Amino acid sequence: VLHAGGVTLRDLGDTCVLAGPGSPVLLAGHLDTVPAQGNRPGRIDDERVHGLGASDMKGAVAVMLELALAGARFDCLFFGREELPAAESALTPLLAREPLSPELVVMMEPTDNAVHAGCLGNINATWTFSGRAGHSARPWDGDNAIHKAARGIARLAELEPEEHDFGGLKFYEVISATMIEGGIATNVVPDRATAQLNYRYAPGRSPEEAEARLAELTAGHGAIEVTSNSPSGPVPLGNPHAERLQQGLEVAPKQAWTPVAEFGRAGIDAINFGPGEPAQAHRRDESVRIDALVRAYRVLEAFAA
Repeated sequence: VLHAGGVTLRDLGDTCVLAGPGSPVLLAGHLDTVPAQGNRPGRIDDERVHGLGASDMKGAVAVMLELALAGARFDCLFFGREELPAAESALTPLLAREPLSPELVVMMEPTDNAVHAGCLGNINATWTFSGRAGHSARPWDGDNAIHKAARGIARLAELEPEEHDFGGLKFYEVISATMIEGGIATNVVPDRATAQLNYRYAPGRSPEEAEARLAELTAGHGAIEVTSNSPSGPVPLGNPHAERLQQGLEVAPKQAWTPVAEFGRAGIDAINFGPGEPAQAHRRDESVRIDALVRAYRVLEAFAA
């Protein structure tokens, strides 16, 4: 579509394509989606576009395509594998091998046409509880690992979200047990149980500091093994392009992880702005408002001018 429309294109390899003549502002969008949930093919009605990835983030990709075809003064980066674990990202290797140096990246994640600055870091970890197997009729002869897990998880459940101010925006650090597994048989005291933890940490806390904080929060209950750690993304303080885009728009912290963190680690300022609705992302009945697509286009059109 872009080639037929006369847009300058570069194939950067590994799912990544750069469109545009060269600009200090780069729009970025990912091409992949979560797995289908019976929501293909898509459909359109008078108010919304429905279907897989409509909100996260094919609606935003459509806006990028239309802006590029209209000759808006942006570069547009399209890339894959955003919905996979960060270790499988196509973006981080791209930023390591290509000399991209925009003055601002607008990552078009779902924000309902607000500006969401920064993003939370994201740790996944396995929490292992060890005990001693025994007969359930004589539980004192064993050491119940599931009971140990219950005590550790109950302690976590009592923790309140921890507020952090970064660049005048309030981020909340939270930790959740997301999966639990254990047990041998219905008449056996188990000697092992595991829980999966997800810890979201605020900008300003390094990945190493976040792992130390997680160890502190779980101390005395089982053993923690970090399986992935995606760094937080900083708020681009003082960036003139970001300040200009933010005029007249709601500005909020991004209480989630997005690829602005990958741009940040490469030394590139980035913010989140897109037409999708965060609450619609990844849903079976996912959709995006048509008027939100038009609004995003108009905002970015005026920003480019």
